[in-house]
Amino acid sequence: MQKTYIHNGTVIDGNGGAPIKDGAVLIEGNQIIAVGAAVDTPAPDDAERIDAGGGAILPGLIDTHVHMLLEYTSPYHMMQKPFSLRFYESVNYMRRTLEAGITTARDAGGADVGLKVAQRDGVIVGPRLLIATAGLSITGGHSDGWMPSGLDYPFFPTYPGMPDSIVDGVDAVRQRVREVLRAGADVIKIMATGGVLSPNDHPDFIGFSQSELEAIVEEGRNRGGVKVMAHAQGLEGIKMAVRAGIHSIEHGIYLDDESCDLMIEHGAFLVPTLIAPVAVVETAKASGSIPEYSLRKALDSIEAHKQSISLAVKRGVQIAMGTDAGVMAHGTNLRELGLMMACGMSAMDVIVASTRTAAECIERADTLGTLEAGKLADIIITRTDPLADITTLEDTDNITVVMQDGIVYKNLT
Repeated sequence: MQKTYIHNGTVIDGNGGAPIKDGAVLIEGNQIIAVGAAVDTPAPDDAERIDAGGGAILPGLIDTHVHMLLEYTSPYHMMQKPFSLRFYESVNYMRRTLEAGITTARDAGGADVGLKVAQRDGVIVGPRLLIATAGLSITGGHSDGWMPSGLDYPFFPTYPGMPDSIVDGVDAVRQRVREVLRAGADVIKIMATGGVLSPNDHPDFIGFSQSELEAIVEEGRNRGGVKVMAHAQGLEGIKMAVRAGIHSIEHGIYLDDESCDLMIEHGAFLVPTLIAPVAVVETAKASGSIPEYSLRKALDSIEAHKQSISLAVKRGVQIAMGTDAGVMAHGTNLRELGLMMACGMSAMDVIVASTRTAAECIERADTLGTLEAGKLADIIITRTDPLADITTLEDTDNITVVMQDGIVYKNLT
């Protein structure tokens, strides 16, 4: 079996401990078999060598919130696209994401099992995917694209393999969750509150009722313990979701001490996606294509979002990196890292949130998220020192090597 030896770099293993200067990683096939100082981890004679060039050697990064079938502009522009075009476009989105150093991603709505299988089987190149299929929402909620004209542009169009995302009532949500799981979902995605891009609600609006939330969580638990991720921006909706047993809170724009305490008590993860409202404003300024209702809500939320995530950091909520990529361009995901630091996280905290904690959030910590013997060989090499300036990773040319499952997909060395 092929052996690969990565050397001449600083190992940052994802666990948050001291970096290993002049470190090395030994891989056999698709598995890491040794990590440590080079002097203690010699290269076998038959190993292929990868010289890190004095850069940093890290686990492959994990983005816990992406939308691989989307790059948002405006409902009007998106309605002009032929339906199948989104699948062809996703091939480029997937590659750009992998080349940014993200070797695993959790799709939070839009991708079906076909995209996941295409990557898994080598038909296309990209991060390995966990999928939610449809993002479930109440009528008039965040997934509902109905306009006053009567026209409708759903965020997650229904087709074979993609259940309808709009659902109301306890019995109906139970059935819809079963349909989502039947369609191959690894995680159940729901809209617990309104949002920025949706035309008929506000982040403060509550989505599903408490009984509906509890039914959704129960259905996932009954089918092998599938977890629920909740788009949750408004305070009361966040609290309701956590009390119902939601596994991860996505966005968390409006938090307080009680909501942070609830997340800690229930072991819920927080996925900040700080870049998302920033990207909405940037797109509006650059193209003028963002609807007024979305721009207004984005402008209102940016500072509150930063304050809320800063509070969560201070209180000790477990934070996993996620971006909402698709709201901004795929491949620009690592802009999120600097925004996380601006909320009080250290560079090492951000790296851990993007590796080990993200792997825990998606329940793949047994195989991903850290550089340890027995883990899959998902490894990146950076030209720059992310602990000195994490924003240098926003330039994907500073991600010089990307290895996924033991295969090198990018090598700029």
